[in-house]
Amino acid sequence: MATTKRDYYDVLGVPRNASREEIKKAFRRLAMQYHPDRNKQPGAEEHFKEINEAYEVLCDPERRLSYDRFGHDGLRGFDPGRPFDGFDLGGFGDIFDAFFGGTGTRLRREARRGNDHRSRLTIAFEEGAFGCQRELDLTRTELCSRCGGQGNEPGSQLARCPACDGTGEVRRVQRSLFGQFVNVAVCQQCGGEGRIITEPCQQCRGSGRQRRSRHLEVKIPAGVNDGAQMRLTGEGDAGVNGGPPGNLYVDIHVEPHKLFQRDNSDIIFDLDINIAQAALGVQVQVPTLDGPHSLKIPPGTQNGRVFVLKGRGVPHLRGQGRGDEMVRVRVVTPTNLSSEQKRLLKYLDDTLKAPPGSQDDKGLLGKIKDALG
Repeated sequence: MATTKRDYYDVLGVPRNASREEIKKAFRRLAMQYHPDRNKQPGAEEHFKEINEAYEVLCDPERRLSYDRFGHDGLRGFDPGRPFDGFDLGGFGDIFDAFFGGTGTRLRREARRGNDHRSRLTIAFEEGAFGCQRELDLTRTELCSRCGGQGNEPGSQLARCPACDGTGEVRRVQRSLFGQFVNVAVCQQCGGEGRIITEPCQQCRGSGRQRRSRHLEVKIPAGVNDGAQMRLTGEGDAGVNGGPPGNLYVDIHVEPHKLFQRDNSDIIFDLDINIAQAALGVQVQVPTLDGPHSLKIPPGTQNGRVFVLKGRGVPHLRGQGRGDEMVRVRVVTPTNLSSEQKRLLKYLDDTLKAPPGSQDDKGLLGKIKDALG
């Protein structure tokens, strides 16, 4: 079943007595709105074809007259025009190039920032806590040391570009339905500079850039944690056309510690004691980032109790002071007991079941004293 065509005047949104200029104005507005290079909505391309078809008919006096008398049937004797894919109205595509990102939008080579680099450093737990200085090797693109990035051999002169006569621009006049347009593009021969190199630099061969290996000293601040990223501004590749250099991003990996766990600026140490130490109390030496520290474990300490050592943790990153060390007690149940140890623990169990101060309690204390000798 054939699709019924819409009235061409309705397609362009103009009255039937519209002048040629009014039709052109309506067509320009709708063409800009529904051109497929600009409008990605579903149906935009079909609507653009319809607009083009209506314009071709209504701008042709003979076709318009026949259409006004007989409608779409009156156009059967006329060439309906080329399909959209081959459509070209006096440089219409070039005009849209200029409007929507064509060569006419950029008159000079833009200055561009250099590429960034990324590296990885692995440091020890203590180095992350107190900071350190590490060495880093990288290869990056720099301005040529011989020509300073100019590309020509030092002392040689640049010549005026013959293609653009030194302007850096190439102008092309085009005529279309919309009138006369001047399309301004960057000169391809000189890249918009207006000058060309006649004697290329011997070191960089005219590119103005070279790859070089660098040895950098990187200062790691105190308090840095695993997964942190440092930015070294300007240590990436050199910029293009006078643009600034890129940056170097250093990913920090802090190795785990065999004794400590880290929680932001605090550190956690698990202290293992036996049931006798937990019950009777004990004075122990616990490790810290600053060396051994004496800690008193009071009698009756329960499993999981935490003792806080103030200011014994990691220095705060970009701040003052330090975190704390959390000493977490773990009461360890003994294994592989000797027969005598089992017997004493059995006496202890019996005594714990007896009322405090009973004869069994006193008898067990004596036996424990004898066992301890």
